[in-house]
Amino acid sequence: MKFISYFFFYTYIGLVCLAGVWGAFGLARLDFPLLMEADLSALSARGEVNVLSQYRFLRALELGFGLFALTFTREIFSQRKFNRLFLLIMGLGILARLSSIMYEGQPNWMMLSFMFYELAGLIVIYLYTRQTTHAYAHA
Repeated sequence: MKFISYFFFYTYIGLVCLAGVWGAFGLARLDFPLLMEADLSALSARGEVNVLSQYRFLRALELGFGLFALTFTREIFSQRKFNRLFLLIMGLGILARLSSIMYEGQPNWMMLSFMFYELAGLIVIYLYTRQTTHAYAHA
């Protein structure tokens, strides 16, 4: 269980960091249309700037979450407070995807696969860490 928990953790966080860097500071103009299946040229010049600005911002937050998780990996797997915060943030992403399905409809296969991978990771990490985390840090 430990191996699979860390496997899901590092693959998920690795993708979060990679996507964050790529989208925030890399090629958002390429990434956004591919991932979102949207033609940016259909927007006004201001609309395109606004969409890409918001996209880069959200990707930067994604990178920030990844860096938080990498910085506090030991604490996430040993201290309940860090663990619950990590799982809450991960779970909120899944809930947002589910709510989007309810409100907007079913996304493409890639978005669904991200959601199921995140859900599997959340479950595995929770099941493993419910036995390894402690309410207070050990000295």
